[in-house]
Amino acid sequence: MRIVGGEFRGKKLQLPEDNRVRPTAERTREALFNILAHGSVYRTEKGPLPFQAKVLDIFAGTGALGIEALSRGAAHVTFIDNHAGSLKLVRQNVAAINAQQKATLLNRDGKKPGKAGHPVDLVLMDPPYSEGLEQPSLHALQEGGWLHEETIIAVEQAVKEKLEIPDGFTELDNRKYGAARLVILKNT
Repeated sequence: MRIVGGEFRGKKLQLPEDNRVRPTAERTREALFNILAHGSVYRTEKGPLPFQAKVLDIFAGTGALGIEALSRGAAHVTFIDNHAGSLKLVRQNVAAINAQQKATLLNRDGKKPGKAGHPVDLVLMDPPYSEGLEQPSLHALQEGGWLHEETIIAVEQAVKEKLEIPDGFTELDNRKYGAARLVILKNT
Protein backbone atom coordinates (compact mmCIF):
# COMPACT_ATOMS: atom_id res chain seq x y z
CA MET A 1 0.00 0.00 0.00
CA ARG A 2 1.35 3.40 -1.01
CA ILE A 3 0.56 7.09 -0.56
CA VAL A 4 -1.30 8.06 -3.73
CA GLY A 5 -0.76 11.82 -3.93
CA GLY A 6 1.05 14.88 -2.70
CA GLU A 7 4.56 15.39 -1.37
CA PHE A 8 5.08 11.75 -0.34
CA ARG A 9 3.37 10.15 -3.35
CA GLY A 10 4.58 6.60 -3.91
CA LYS A 11 5.95 6.15 -0.38
CA LYS A 12 5.17 2.66 0.90
CA LEU A 13 3.21 2.31 4.14
CA GLN A 14 3.67 -0.45 6.70
CA LEU A 15 0.76 -2.88 7.05
CA PRO A 16 -0.20 -5.18 9.93
CA GLU A 17 0.91 -8.78 9.72
CA ASP A 18 -2.61 -10.01 10.53
CA ASN A 19 -6.03 -9.16 9.05
CA ARG A 20 -7.44 -7.16 11.96
CA VAL A 21 -7.15 -3.89 10.00
CA ARG A 22 -8.71 -3.17 6.61
CA PRO A 23 -6.86 -0.14 5.25
CA THR A 24 -8.71 2.14 2.85
CA ALA A 25 -7.90 1.04 -0.69
CA GLU A 26 -5.64 3.29 -2.75
CA ARG A 27 -8.41 3.87 -5.32
CA THR A 28 -10.85 4.96 -2.61
CA ARG A 29 -8.29 7.26 -0.94
CA GLU A 30 -7.45 8.84 -4.30
CA ALA A 31 -11.16 9.39 -5.04
CA LEU A 32 -11.80 10.92 -1.62
CA PHE A 33 -8.93 13.39 -1.85
CA ASN A 34 -9.85 14.30 -5.45
CA ILE A 35 -13.40 15.08 -4.29
CA LEU A 36 -12.04 17.27 -1.48
CA ALA A 37 -9.51 19.01 -3.74
CA HIS A 38 -11.93 19.84 -6.55
CA GLY A 39 -15.27 20.45 -4.88
CA SER A 40 -15.95 24.12 -4.20
CA VAL A 41 -17.94 23.23 -1.07
CA TYR A 42 -14.75 21.79 0.45
CA ARG A 43 -12.63 24.93 0.00
CA THR A 44 -11.51 26.96 2.97
CA GLU A 45 -9.93 30.41 3.03
CA LYS A 46 -6.56 28.58 2.89
CA GLY A 47 -7.45 26.49 -0.18
CA PRO A 48 -8.89 23.04 -0.87
CA LEU A 49 -9.03 20.48 1.93
CA PRO A 50 -6.83 19.18 3.42
CA PHE A 51 -4.35 22.00 2.69
CA GLN A 52 -3.33 23.71 5.97
CA ALA A 53 -6.21 21.95 7.74
CA LYS A 54 -6.38 20.41 11.19
CA VAL A 55 -7.40 16.80 10.56
CA LEU A 56 -8.66 13.93 12.71
CA ASP A 57 -8.08 10.34 11.53
CA ILE A 58 -10.40 8.34 13.80
CA PHE A 59 -10.30 4.52 13.80
CA ALA A 60 -6.86 5.17 12.29
CA GLY A 61 -5.66 1.58 11.74
CA THR A 62 -2.48 2.08 9.69
CA GLY A 63 -2.95 5.85 9.53
CA ALA A 64 -3.23 5.73 5.73
CA LEU A 65 -5.98 8.38 5.52
CA GLY A 66 -4.27 10.82 7.87
CA ILE A 67 -0.88 10.29 6.24
CA GLU A 68 -2.46 10.94 2.86
CA ALA A 69 -3.77 14.22 4.31
CA LEU A 70 -0.26 15.11 5.56
CA SER A 71 1.15 14.34 2.12
CA ARG A 72 -1.39 16.75 0.64
CA GLY A 73 -0.54 19.64 2.94
CA ALA A 74 -2.50 19.17 6.17
CA ALA A 75 -1.13 21.36 8.97
CA HIS A 76 -1.66 18.70 11.67
CA VAL A 77 -3.29 15.27 12.00
CA THR A 78 -4.54 13.69 15.22
CA PHE A 79 -4.72 9.90 14.94
CA ILE A 80 -7.11 8.03 17.25
CA ASP A 81 -7.13 4.26 17.68
CA ASN A 82 -7.45 1.99 20.71
CA HIS A 83 -5.27 -0.89 19.53
CA ALA A 84 -1.59 -0.81 20.53
CA GLY A 85 -0.55 -2.56 17.30
CA SER A 86 -2.38 0.01 15.18
CA LEU A 87 -0.81 2.93 17.07
CA LYS A 88 2.62 1.36 16.55
CA LEU A 89 1.94 1.13 12.79
CA VAL A 90 0.75 4.74 12.67
CA ARG A 91 3.88 5.85 14.56
CA GLN A 92 6.11 3.95 12.08
CA ASN A 93 4.26 5.32 9.05
CA VAL A 94 4.38 8.91 10.35
CA ALA A 95 8.11 8.52 11.07
CA ALA A 96 8.67 7.18 7.53
CA ILE A 97 7.62 10.58 6.14
CA ASN A 98 9.33 12.47 8.98
CA ALA A 99 6.08 14.14 10.06
CA GLN A 100 6.23 13.54 13.83
CA GLN A 101 5.94 17.30 14.52
CA LYS A 102 2.64 17.41 12.61
CA ALA A 103 1.05 14.36 14.24
CA THR A 104 -0.53 13.48 17.57
CA LEU A 105 -1.39 9.87 18.42
CA LEU A 106 -4.12 9.17 20.97
CA ASN A 107 -4.97 5.77 22.43
CA ARG A 108 -8.74 6.23 22.62
CA ASP A 109 -11.91 4.45 21.60
CA GLY A 110 -13.43 5.99 18.45
CA LYS A 111 -16.86 5.96 20.13
CA LYS A 112 -15.41 7.85 23.12
CA PRO A 113 -12.71 10.17 21.76
CA GLY A 114 -12.86 12.48 24.79
CA LYS A 115 -12.47 16.24 24.75
CA ALA A 116 -10.69 17.93 21.88
CA GLY A 117 -7.79 20.29 22.38
CA HIS A 118 -9.18 22.24 19.41
CA PRO A 119 -11.84 21.62 16.74
CA VAL A 120 -10.69 20.13 13.43
CA ASP A 121 -11.48 21.11 9.85
CA LEU A 122 -11.66 17.57 8.46
CA VAL A 123 -12.53 14.20 10.01
CA LEU A 124 -11.48 11.01 8.23
CA MET A 125 -13.51 8.13 9.69
CA ASP A 126 -12.95 4.51 8.65
CA PRO A 127 -14.46 2.30 11.37
CA PRO A 128 -14.69 -1.48 11.10
CA TYR A 129 -17.44 -2.35 8.65
CA SER A 130 -20.91 -3.39 9.80
CA GLU A 131 -20.45 -2.62 13.49
CA GLY A 132 -22.60 0.53 13.64
CA LEU A 133 -19.82 2.72 15.05
CA GLU A 134 -20.42 5.77 12.86
CA GLN A 135 -23.37 7.36 14.69
CA PRO A 136 -21.98 6.96 18.24
CA SER A 137 -18.66 8.35 17.06
CA LEU A 138 -20.27 11.35 15.31
CA HIS A 139 -22.27 12.20 18.44
CA ALA A 140 -19.15 11.84 20.63
CA LEU A 141 -17.16 14.12 18.31
CA GLN A 142 -19.88 16.78 18.57
CA GLU A 143 -20.06 16.50 22.35
CA GLY A 144 -16.27 16.49 22.74
CA GLY A 145 -15.75 19.76 20.86
CA TRP A 146 -13.93 18.13 17.91
CA LEU A 147 -16.17 19.80 15.31
CA HIS A 148 -16.77 23.42 14.36
CA GLU A 149 -19.65 24.68 12.26
CA GLU A 150 -17.92 23.98 8.93
CA THR A 151 -16.12 20.70 9.72
CA ILE A 152 -16.23 18.17 6.88
CA ILE A 153 -16.51 14.49 7.83
CA ALA A 154 -15.65 11.73 5.36
CA VAL A 155 -17.01 8.33 6.44
CA GLU A 156 -16.01 5.08 4.77
CA GLN A 157 -18.33 2.13 5.20
CA ALA A 158 -19.23 -1.09 3.39
CA VAL A 159 -21.18 -0.45 0.19
CA LYS A 160 -24.17 -2.42 1.56
CA GLU A 161 -24.39 -0.21 4.67
CA LYS A 162 -26.56 2.89 4.90
CA LEU A 163 -25.56 5.71 7.19
CA GLU A 164 -28.49 7.28 9.02
CA ILE A 165 -27.46 10.94 9.10
CA PRO A 166 -27.69 12.19 12.70
CA ASP A 167 -29.16 15.58 13.59
CA GLY A 168 -26.61 18.34 13.21
CA PHE A 169 -25.08 16.94 10.00
CA THR A 170 -25.84 17.46 6.32
CA GLU A 171 -24.92 14.92 3.64
CA LEU A 172 -22.86 16.52 0.86
CA ASP A 173 -21.89 13.44 -1.15
CA ASN A 174 -22.40 9.68 -1.25
CA ARG A 175 -20.44 7.49 -3.67
CA LYS A 176 -19.53 3.83 -4.14
CA TYR A 177 -16.02 2.56 -4.89
CA GLY A 178 -15.81 -1.23 -5.18
CA ALA A 179 -16.74 -2.67 -1.76
CA ALA A 180 -16.62 0.77 -0.12
CA ARG A 181 -19.04 3.66 0.19
CA LEU A 182 -17.85 7.21 0.93
CA VAL A 183 -20.33 9.48 2.66
CA ILE A 184 -19.23 13.07 3.09
CA LEU A 185 -20.99 15.14 5.74
CA LYS A 186 -20.82 18.68 7.01
CA ASN A 187 -21.32 19.60 10.65
CA THR A 188 -24.07 22.22 10.75
